[in-house]
Amino acid sequence: MIRNLLAFIGILAIAAGAYFFAVMPGMLQIMPGMLSSGMKPIVEVINKNPQGLMAAAANLAPGAADETAVMLNRWIASKGEIGYTTIWEKQVQPGLTLDDVKAALESVATERNIKAVGELPLSSELEARGIKTGTLFIASYCNPETARKMVDFAPSMAAYLPCRVAVFQKADGTLWIATLNMDMMLKMGQNMGSNEDLIKSTKAVRDTMWEMLERGSKGEI
Repeated sequence: MIRNLLAFIGILAIAAGAYFFAVMPGMLQIMPGMLSSGMKPIVEVINKNPQGLMAAAANLAPGAADETAVMLNRWIASKGEIGYTTIWEKQVQPGLTLDDVKAALESVATERNIKAVGELPLSSELEARGIKTGTLFIASYCNPETARKMVDFAPSMAAYLPCRVAVFQKADGTLWIATLNMDMMLKMGQNMGSNEDLIKSTKAVRDTMWEMLERGSKGEI
């Protein structure tokens, strides 16, 4: 009987191993890297407080796993470039100028009732210093009421204020517009639970920044 039980356990182990190998070949490939000395600090954190890790994961907002996958894909595609990983960006349609993009941003801000709180015309400043440069412009926006609500919920979020939109020229001469990935901020943070007012307010800001990206890239007023 014991022999039969051991044989059964052995079969289950083989079957489980085969299933794991079939559905998670990528995990098997990266396991040696996970055990390398360079990964030691991460492994130590996990080993030190696995319960804390699970509790934090359980407190994430809905959609966290999906958004993590989106960011992981961008991180891999960029070979580890953290900026590319954490932003939304779109190429500005050929023929449009910085002024076209700015006009579109101003239009969205007015319609969405979000306050323009500052501009950084960096390329103009560099040119004034005699430095040749492509377009580099940053505009900042804020909804003060939503900002207060968010900071009350999670004080550390103050470091991400205000919302910013960057317009920049890449080495190939193309013009791009970018902003922080707001889905990362909302879906990968702690669950807002039943705070419907905060959820509604933050989603409105998220949608505004996305609209700025979309319409700014097309120069739509």
